[in-house]
Amino acid sequence: MHSIYERIEYLIKRQGLTKKAFSEQLKISTGNMGDWKRGKSTPGTHKLIEIAAFFDVSLDWLILGKQNANTLKESGEDYFFGQIRQPNCQTDELLPKEKEFIKEYIEFTNYRKHKANGEGSL
Repeated sequence: MHSIYERIEYLIKRQGLTKKAFSEQLKISTGNMGDWKRGKSTPGTHKLIEIAAFFDVSLDWLILGKQNANTLKESGEDYFFGQIRQPNCQTDELLPKEKEFIKEYIEFTNYRKHKANGEGSL
């Protein structure tokens, strides 16, 4: 799988969804999906975060294809907030307020995913 679209397509199939159901749940137009497939564009940052949270996979894997598909989810706080950083990325530490926002966003996204799947509360 060389492209982001191919990884998204793989996740859709692995989840047992149709592309239409996936698109509806994440509010992605068929035009955008087509553009991603043809390589005309890629999902924006917010949409990539939402897709990764929806499928419970890492952004590294979704964007770059890094890691094994069976170990897609990050675990622990170190990935987000530890001293591990990617080259040429943000070098300043996140403020506690920013860390809390990220945690809340992830929790909210998981809540929306479970609610959309009819699973009720977490």
